[in-house]
Amino acid sequence: MCSMSRQPELDAHALCEHGLTSVSNVAFNSMPTMHINEEVEHILPSDLGGQTFSKSCAEPIAGGVPLGRCMNKDLLPFYHFDDNSRGKIFAPHWSMEATNEAVEKDDAFKALFRVNAHNRLEAYCKIEGVLTDVLISGIAAQNRAVEGDIVVIKVDPLPLWTKMKGSNGPPVNVSLAEDCNLVVEASETADGNCKGKSKVDVDYEYAEPESFSIPQKGIHYDDSSCAGEGIHQELNVPVDYNFGNGYHPSASDSSHFRYSSGQSEVMNGVDRLCAMINSYPLKRPTGRVVAIIERSLRRDAIVGFLNVKQWFYYREGFKKDAKENKNSSSISACEYIQLTPTDPKFPKMMVLMQSLPDSIKKRLERGDPTIEMELVGAHIDNWDEESPFPYARVSHIFGRGSEMEPQINAILFENAIYFSEFYSESLSCLPSKAWEVPAEELTIRRDLRNLCIFTIDPSTATDLDDALSVERLPNGSVRVGVHIADVSYFVLPDTALDKEAQSRSTSVYMLRRKLPMLPPLLSENLGSLNPGEDRLAFSIFWDLNSVGEILDHWIGRTVIRSCCKLSYELALDMVDGMISEETCDTLGNRLPLLHGPFEWPDVIRSVKILHEISKTLRQKRFNDGALQLESSKIFFLFDEYGIPYDSMLSEQEESSFLVEEFMLLANRTAAEVISRAFPDSALLRRHPEPNMRKLREFEAFCCKHGLELDTSSGHFHQSLEHIREKLKDDSVLFDIVMSYASRPMQLATYFCSGVMKDNINDWGHYALAIPFYTHFTSPLRRYPDIVVHRTLAAAIEAEELYTRSRKISHKVRLGEELTRFFTGIYFDKDAAESSEGREALSAAAIKHRVPCTELLAGVAAYSNDRKLASRHVKDACDKLCMWVLLKKKEFLLSDARVLGLGPRFMTIYIQKLAIERRIYYEEVEGLTVEWLEATSTLVLNLCAYKRTFKRASPGNYRALNEVAWVISPCNLNAEAGRVGRFANECNATPSGKNGLASQHVDPVSESEIEPVVFPLTVRLLSTIPVALHAVGGDDGPIDIGVRLYVSSYFS
Repeated sequence: MCSMSRQPELDAHALCEHGLTSVSNVAFNSMPTMHINEEVEHILPSDLGGQTFSKSCAEPIAGGVPLGRCMNKDLLPFYHFDDNSRGKIFAPHWSMEATNEAVEKDDAFKALFRVNAHNRLEAYCKIEGVLTDVLISGIAAQNRAVEGDIVVIKVDPLPLWTKMKGSNGPPVNVSLAEDCNLVVEASETADGNCKGKSKVDVDYEYAEPESFSIPQKGIHYDDSSCAGEGIHQELNVPVDYNFGNGYHPSASDSSHFRYSSGQSEVMNGVDRLCAMINSYPLKRPTGRVVAIIERSLRRDAIVGFLNVKQWFYYREGFKKDAKENKNSSSISACEYIQLTPTDPKFPKMMVLMQSLPDSIKKRLERGDPTIEMELVGAHIDNWDEESPFPYARVSHIFGRGSEMEPQINAILFENAIYFSEFYSESLSCLPSKAWEVPAEELTIRRDLRNLCIFTIDPSTATDLDDALSVERLPNGSVRVGVHIADVSYFVLPDTALDKEAQSRSTSVYMLRRKLPMLPPLLSENLGSLNPGEDRLAFSIFWDLNSVGEILDHWIGRTVIRSCCKLSYELALDMVDGMISEETCDTLGNRLPLLHGPFEWPDVIRSVKILHEISKTLRQKRFNDGALQLESSKIFFLFDEYGIPYDSMLSEQEESSFLVEEFMLLANRTAAEVISRAFPDSALLRRHPEPNMRKLREFEAFCCKHGLELDTSSGHFHQSLEHIREKLKDDSVLFDIVMSYASRPMQLATYFCSGVMKDNINDWGHYALAIPFYTHFTSPLRRYPDIVVHRTLAAAIEAEELYTRSRKISHKVRLGEELTRFFTGIYFDKDAAESSEGREALSAAAIKHRVPCTELLAGVAAYSNDRKLASRHVKDACDKLCMWVLLKKKEFLLSDARVLGLGPRFMTIYIQKLAIERRIYYEEVEGLTVEWLEATSTLVLNLCAYKRTFKRASPGNYRALNEVAWVISPCNLNAEAGRVGRFANECNATPSGKNGLASQHVDPVSESEIEPVVFPLTVRLLSTIPVALHAVGGDDGPIDIGVRLYVSSYFS
């Protein structure tokens, strides 16, 4: 069979004798993961019982049975068969030439393929420049595309378009079916006791399903059913820099499918589609996949369970044959076993038994059923036109699905996160621990070691990459300094360390572990701004007046020595006056060690001044139209074995806002400098405007509930603040409002300025309301920041070269030697465009290895992928922690608010866990459902008669206990006592490091949740009691189950 696995990092020696990879010893390659959900009702295709075809066997066997005997068209209701299909389920993919021609003529469009997690038969394709996604409905139309593929689609004619959900007027089901599980990513960090680093990331990022930009790369196409080598090789390894004046693409680029030469015609095609959508706003465009041009690397990282019991069942039928022919008991070369992915966006897959690792085959031959409880890792090998399922190959066994460590390893594998040790070649690029700042650096850098500089971080942080300082100037203004670790000094371009850092792209924070982007010797020692140590830095100073206006700024390389490391808590106490200049001498060991010629009053004064300035900057930013969508976040308390035993909701501390404002300002300043100095090769970050359709739906939601909302430019944030004040006594509803406010928001992404030089109006950052933005302040944990540092260094170098050139040619005017042409507050465009300026900028770009446009676009796309993957790891680990907690508690009672309501399901929000869930109540035995459309009211009641079989389709009605936990009033006190005893056991667990457990009110024992009774009447935003419990583990994907909590004598 043709293999699609392209993982050069999986060395041959890492594989055991039979091909099974040891999870703990593998450095997984990076890949994009697009966990972006569009929610509709949960309809899954019928289980085909493992039926599939294979070209390699005349009569393939599924679960031990030859497929020819069990294949039946009636089992495939969603497949289209006709006399001309010749047994093929899917249409052939278009050829490279046909695809190219169709894209050029606007007959087809390039798009990102996303699958609805609640209904795999529905997928959505995002076309760049089109606000509404195209629906791809049914597996025939999806044509073997999987989550994350870049495809070419042909849009259907207008009469075939479907009705837009919620298009009958104001949305009734306010869960806005397509838009669930969208979390504001205003901070890419978490609580200090979990991650060690929770610095606010000073970039407001929103996960939105219709927003991810497609990297504008060359189109790849592979005519065979197996992915082409070039597709995976390009994406599965980091982009290599190619430096020099020529900015030539790599040789491999010649194999790329060419760009459309008629860019204006493509835009006209997009414009025409947009015009049709605007003309028919109640219609959603539909289409079909005609080619897969870039295969998602998710194909190489499938996690799931083998359906072993099904295979054993079919094997029993051949035991009689086994007695007559002793060889028949062995596994046939044409037998398949079904693999069910844990991610519902992926289809079930068939695994050739002979391809399984020997350790699994031996256990199967022994009849070991426990294999079905173990998570396995696999990759998609092939998916031909005749097969309803893709073929997969198992390469990893992680362990029992009910245990934390196998789950964590599976999460890392699924997101292609490195968790191996750093390569020796990378470590050899670093100096020893005894390294000191070289004397040469002291002569070419500004020496700031006598300035009062300090860091503010979580108490457990070990990678300190930013520090602050402040001075009052004689003219009454203040000079604020941000000092960032100069990581680019150690990570030189094109070295082994640089390549590995680019491969990892970002540090990953999960539970109490950190998977660093850089070796600890650098990230926690040589590069970290540890107190009392001389360190290299990139510094930015601003002179600010009393109203926060910038009078001047300076950027350059420096040497600093931090005087102390402050925690957020300490800084907050200084701001609040709990620690003052008068009381600091009495605090003793509570304060950290202070280094240098400074006293604590110096530090306290600096913190207070910085706090006042940050408040001014923050208010000024919001007055200028910035937006911040804050929401409560959950964090977990762990016992000494690393197992979560409790959870809390946390809010952002005021001291973190202090740091945030100056990091935002530093990132903005760096973006302005590099985009002006190198307009074709600046790595920037953009945040597009919200999806207008969804913004209007949010406005309708607020209007319906009597909340005034103004989303016009400059008023959105103030409007939300007024709603906050109005809902100050209903924090749950305000959390819901903020959740819905985030849904129209699109995703912030990295981009190369040269790629979008003709669309400079699209460079802006919507949430920050600024025209330029980048990431500069976290080079110890983000690779794009290192690239930005190199570009800044080139701008500084070019400025020096230009000034020197003018001196040599005697063109320097009086006082000009102090002018900052390229890095000052005013950019001298004439100087940059002069022959001396162009020569200086080019020479500096070569020296500091500033990448060309094409290569930088690849770095941006790769960084976007890795950033999404790291976020998915965090989300998956949070879900795992919730699951472990509920597994331990058995169940948890909580109030929930109804977000969405309809005749089939309701969407609820559980504030205590900060999650949304659905309860499906259609076709439940013993339950009647009455949906009153006119008033958006639901009535649930018990019925006296029992229904066993569904009328419209085969199968049984679901049991009532799947929807509701029904308790007799006679047993209510006993159940409450049971919950209370278990909760007390949980509370008896020792508190965590920070003693936070004492602040937590247990959601079960100390909040009296009363059950409801039937008949139950539910309206939008009603509060209902629910029981949460852990689902899956050994018998399927982990999830948080939820049921109504009901009391009835008829239970």
